[in-house]
Amino acid sequence: MTKPTLPLSMAQTGSRLRIAAIAGGHSLVRKITEMGLKTGTEIEIRQQERGSVVVCRGQTRFAIGVGMAHRIMVEII
Repeated sequence: MTKPTLPLSMAQTGSRLRIAAIAGGHSLVRKITEMGLKTGTEIEIRQQERGSVVVCRGQTRFAIGVGMAHRIMVEII
């Protein structure tokens, strides 16, 4: 049984998440994976404002705009 997923832009501040899928074209997927965010990566939302988010992976923080955050599908851990 698979866990339900939601777009990163809709997750709550403080949530611990796992990236389930990236719904986008080749260039978007490449851009996200070059940041070190790939399917299976665990992240935590530190800040959220109008769909844009700041996420942490370990000690590294990433600011992700609403358009990109809407295409990153996550599951709550």
